[in-house]
Amino acid sequence: MGEGKPLRNIILSGELPNLIFYGPSGTGKTTLASIIAKTTNRSLVKLNGTTASTADIKAVVSQIDTILAPNGILLYLDEIQYFNKKQQQTLLEFIENGAITLIASTTENPYFYIYNAVLSRSTVFEFKPLTAQEILPAVKRAFDFLAAETKDKIEVAPGVPELIARSGGGDVRKAINAVEICVLTAPRGKGKRVVTYENAENVCATGPVRYDREGDEHYDIVSAYQKSMRGSDADAAIHYLARLLAAGDLPSACRRLMVCACEDVGLAYPQIIPIVKAAVDAALMVGLPEARIPLADAVILVCSAPKSNSAYNAVNAAMKDIEEGRGGPIPRQLQNKHFDGEDNANKGQFYQYPHDFEDHWVDQQYLPDALKNAKYYEYGDNKNELAAKAYWEKIKKRKP
Repeated sequence: MGEGKPLRNIILSGELPNLIFYGPSGTGKTTLASIIAKTTNRSLVKLNGTTASTADIKAVVSQIDTILAPNGILLYLDEIQYFNKKQQQTLLEFIENGAITLIASTTENPYFYIYNAVLSRSTVFEFKPLTAQEILPAVKRAFDFLAAETKDKIEVAPGVPELIARSGGGDVRKAINAVEICVLTAPRGKGKRVVTYENAENVCATGPVRYDREGDEHYDIVSAYQKSMRGSDADAAIHYLARLLAAGDLPSACRRLMVCACEDVGLAYPQIIPIVKAAVDAALMVGLPEARIPLADAVILVCSAPKSNSAYNAVNAAMKDIEEGRGGPIPRQLQNKHFDGEDNANKGQFYQYPHDFEDHWVDQQYLPDALKNAKYYEYGDNKNELAAKAYWEKIKKRKP
């Protein structure tokens, strides 16, 4: 919205296109729609995708060219992701003929939840969570507003506005609600209310955790959680673990931890897999809040362990061959057969039992003919795998 920025220029031009505002709640999407309506001198009609119907959209369109909407209608559709495809197609009809200008808001990724035809006729702007410093002026204005409304003098202890701004979790609306609760619960006497730091702490003790198990925030947190473990950053991994647990998402915390132990530590420290499994079992057995303790142990262990994705790469390469149809019959010596039909001129299975040979190894073909030279596994550059590599290189140098 800064001077010379695209959205500001669009609003000031007077030629308003269809817009989609994407971002978390409490970041100003509805407020900005109201500002745009006033700035462009248009009638603003608000609908919510959770309750509105096709009939509501047609009712809005019926107001066009009437005294209710002399300069056209600006339709603000909140939570558009709850409109099904048919409803969005109805909306598209009126967007295309210019009957309405649409501003739609969504907390979900619009590229996943909004009908492509609507999306292609709109400009998407992403709203970011606000920082505590950005929320602070709104908190102070809220205290001033309530003082004027209640006609009480409101004394606010040092540090209270900053505490409330931090507790908002990037959501201005939640921070302002916290201001209101602080004022309502503050002791009143002789025409004034005193908002103490202790009072604000009690109000903000269960501060908002921005999290939606089905939305982008969920995937962002679990992604950051696993990538922090993979990157061996224990502080960051513990932070994201805490965010998952604060939201009560114990299953995601456990699942990603197990995946990381297998995928990212893997053969560099294979003993970690049963250790992490035991920690996950303990966490699921005791539940929250105690589950945080074994999970923290396991997360820090994963972060501290050497890393190898050699097995992960190997199985992915093998799966790629299978998915692309490369394979073929199992080699004769590996098949589960103990007799040959009369049509087989070369009778016998010819399997060589490795334990009958020196070092319990014999050189024979195990892969199908079509893939007999395929190489899926490459030793990792860690102590454990390098030791295995040296061992097998020594043995396989000899030929029977």
